[in-house]
Amino acid sequence: MPTVISIDPVTRLEGHLKIEVTVDHVQGRQTVVDAHATGTLFRGLETILVNRTPLDAPDITQRICGVCPVSHGMASVQTLDNAAKRTVTDNARILRNLVLGANFVQSHILHFYHLALMDFVEGPGMAPWQPSWNVDKRLSAAATQTLVNHYVAALEMRRKAHEMGAVFGGRLPHPPAFVPGGFTTTPRPDRIATFQEYVADLIPFIQGTYLPDVEAVGRHYTDYYTIGRGRGHLLAYGVFDLNATGTSKLLQRGRVVNASTTVQSVDFNAITEQVTHSWYAQSTDNLKPSVGSTVPQYPKNGAYSWLKAPRYSGGAYEVGPLARMWVNGDYRRGVSTMDRHLARAHETLKVAYALQQWVDQIDPAGEVHQRYAIPSSASAFGATEAPRGALAHWVRIVSKKIANYQVVTPTCWNASPRDKTGARGPIEEALIGTPVLDITQPIEVLRVIHSFDPCLSCAVHVMRPAEGAKIFHLGHYSGEAAFRTTAA
Repeated sequence: MPTVISIDPVTRLEGHLKIEVTVDHVQGRQTVVDAHATGTLFRGLETILVNRTPLDAPDITQRICGVCPVSHGMASVQTLDNAAKRTVTDNARILRNLVLGANFVQSHILHFYHLALMDFVEGPGMAPWQPSWNVDKRLSAAATQTLVNHYVAALEMRRKAHEMGAVFGGRLPHPPAFVPGGFTTTPRPDRIATFQEYVADLIPFIQGTYLPDVEAVGRHYTDYYTIGRGRGHLLAYGVFDLNATGTSKLLQRGRVVNASTTVQSVDFNAITEQVTHSWYAQSTDNLKPSVGSTVPQYPKNGAYSWLKAPRYSGGAYEVGPLARMWVNGDYRRGVSTMDRHLARAHETLKVAYALQQWVDQIDPAGEVHQRYAIPSSASAFGATEAPRGALAHWVRIVSKKIANYQVVTPTCWNASPRDKTGARGPIEEALIGTPVLDITQPIEVLRVIHSFDPCLSCAVHVMRPAEGAKIFHLGHYSGEAAFRTTAA
């Protein structure tokens, strides 16, 4: 008989995500045959921006998330620069790249060691390793101890990456240096030298510890090179401009279908947001973000998530480090749970090497900002990448005020609910076919989810207090609770 497993909330990610999977016997083993991803909180940042000066947008949108605020700052200033048809100086472009790159490095280190590693390794009998499930932890005691030691070392490395970004960003999270027209921090020689010292410390750790650790986990969990594949539709907006116009990037823009090696172009007019199964008014269904609207409707028949369902020409696309590295031709081993971890580690090293080069290109006497004039009326968008994937902001300005603002985040792509055709979102689809050895301890489900590094802080933002708390619930289709326990 099919069993419905609800993990609510999924822990060790940013924000609140509920995953419900249906497990049934397929060819003699318990397997996920259906999945629903639910963003349990509402984000209303777009509505807060209406009627404000556009200059408020970079500061306010960075508050969407404390883990990847730099990406929102970048998307917002690019949107406003485009609205005014402006380019920035080379110094400003490089400084923006340096702070964004530092944020990528710290986020990727954080994800593997502090959010995902505990799915694979049985650590010491103390928090945050305990409580844990008694599941297939396959590494030897010696290998486990090495990874636990590296977990601790990674705390310091992640801190250094954070501090590195603050050298030019002013502070992290929420660096104030991102402004339309350029950047606000003066690139003094002492700041350049400090940044150089940080990146020189980080590269050996990424190359000699982080990447080998991911590879070691992959050698013990080879089955996860096939588990968690999904459709293999990958989308990347591109990131880290190498010239003033953004036509050349460290990680290029593109998309692929079914893990093809053929990279296709990206048409932003092909992006819409569907709300058939989202708690938003149906009148806002299938709109382009440029004319999108955030009108909550709860309850709503057939809806099960506060996330909208972004689609490209009607298709659900996975975004993130794997998509970026695949589109760029840097990683094409496969599309799976373990491939996401490996692509992320390889990307971390690629970005760190680029940071080392870019900081040497700064002109300490060069201009970092040019006066910005708010256009009287304009419509524009800015597309970049957050550590977790493709991110874009859209703005419409009327009488020098924000008339409409829309944000489509990476986790809205990855953790989106079904669309009007019934097609699952990428995480939902990746879970199909996942074997579950013990339905009371569905670690296999968590491994797939965590490989995407969901950030529900970006996808949703406001919650209603005093709701009934349900941590982990197992039951049958009848809705009768079989038992409850605490998720790892």
